[in-house]
Amino acid sequence: MLSAIVWLPMLGAILIGILPGFSRLIALITSGITLVVAIAIATMFDYQAAGLQFVEHLTWIEPLGLDYQLGIDSLSLPLVILNVLLVLLSVQATSKDIDRDRLFYALLLLVSTAITGAFLAQNLLLFFLFYELELIPLYLLIAIWGGEKRGYAATKFLIYQALSGMILLAGFLSWAWFTQTGDFNYQSLAATHLPANLQLLFLCVIVLGFGIKMPLVPFHTWLPDAYVEASTPVSMLLGGIVSKLGTYGLIRFGLGLFPEAWAIVAPWLATIAVVTAVYGSTIAIAQTDIKKTIAYSSVAHLSYVLLATAAGNPLSLLGAVYQMVAHGLILALLFNLVGIIEAKTGTRDLNKLHGLLNPKRGLPFVGAIMILTMMASAGIPGMVGFIGEFLSFQGSYIAFPVATLICLASTGLTSVYFIIIINRTLFGKLAEDLTYLPKVANYERIPAIVLTVLIILFGVQPNILISHTRISTDAIVATLPHPVTQTALIENPLHGGVPVGRGG
Repeated sequence: MLSAIVWLPMLGAILIGILPGFSRLIALITSGITLVVAIAIATMFDYQAAGLQFVEHLTWIEPLGLDYQLGIDSLSLPLVILNVLLVLLSVQATSKDIDRDRLFYALLLLVSTAITGAFLAQNLLLFFLFYELELIPLYLLIAIWGGEKRGYAATKFLIYQALSGMILLAGFLSWAWFTQTGDFNYQSLAATHLPANLQLLFLCVIVLGFGIKMPLVPFHTWLPDAYVEASTPVSMLLGGIVSKLGTYGLIRFGLGLFPEAWAIVAPWLATIAVVTAVYGSTIAIAQTDIKKTIAYSSVAHLSYVLLATAAGNPLSLLGAVYQMVAHGLILALLFNLVGIIEAKTGTRDLNKLHGLLNPKRGLPFVGAIMILTMMASAGIPGMVGFIGEFLSFQGSYIAFPVATLICLASTGLTSVYFIIIINRTLFGKLAEDLTYLPKVANYERIPAIVLTVLIILFGVQPNILISHTRISTDAIVATLPHPVTQTALIENPLHGGVPVGRGG
């Protein structure tokens, strides 16, 4: 069944090439069936088992140690479902009169195959192949259907992402060379004991590779350009799920494979998380382009995932996974709403947009949903963003109290730049040149409605995800050396050498 959710989108991309004139319909049906299969896997999943399930293993290129091996646990399951859901909604959010529609929808489906495959791959080389597979489709999606600076943004995106992949590949190959096993199977490597210095070396390489993908400061500069210049459906995917490959990789391949070295680098990762959170939030305030503000807010909120992962205790890691899902839902909805605003008004400039909540002449539906979504992003109770941040900060405070307090303060900046957006764009008098804006079509409302329902549902009933994820996160934390009693006495700006607890 895992192969089905990986390769069904690629099959749909092939059908689009064979059957012209039905590209949108094929993309909707294919992504819809993929989502149904993913939900079926979730219903059959044993949430009391910590190991991999639905495992598929096929020897592929034995001399290279490359096997086709897929598996899913409760860490990757919510991200897989999030991916196939956002692909379906991105297809739905695409304008019906988009140019070169066959190529556009085919590329979206190829991105779905690559990301799902990366989340499911249990062979490091297979993971790398899927990890790199999404680059070219995304590059073309930005370069062909992007904004005025799409060429620059797409090229910058490609360079940074290719560099991330090369760094990871170098780390994987070096690992195999040092261990002299020639085996890239995840479970085999997890059972291999390396000296502390080699663990630290390989972990630093992996953190660098996935840090570019997330991205972390100072490797973030590709993100604002790519997010802003990409079309609305592509921005939904970039912010909603592509960046999660970086956070997922840190947990799976960083914390999961190098637990002893993780305890050493964790305080420095917490420092990076603080810098990223404060930088992303302050830069977001200075923007006048709504889409760029949301892009920088993404940088800040992903740093909370890094902080929670660095803390490495059961509660913080559970919060990290929840925050990934929350961030994906919220950011996809924000980009969807901004895309509708731009399509109806022709601008994203805060200085030109006013009074969009006007019930007769404005965009009251979009305005109302945007207020709700920004409240969710700011961590208002009753919505998914609050649960993700609460779990992350409660868990990370155990290990890094100062870093947690600084990141918690940066969430206040989230309220600042979102209040600026709401006050300038939604209230006041509608600009004279924006009289009687075009109405939002029903098909345009569907992605916003679905995402809004999920944001509220997971905010009111967080146990839907928490109870189904805890087994895997607890199992990863159990690999840390003495997770309950260990302390780290490492000189660091955030705690000045004070003993820091490593467990819950």
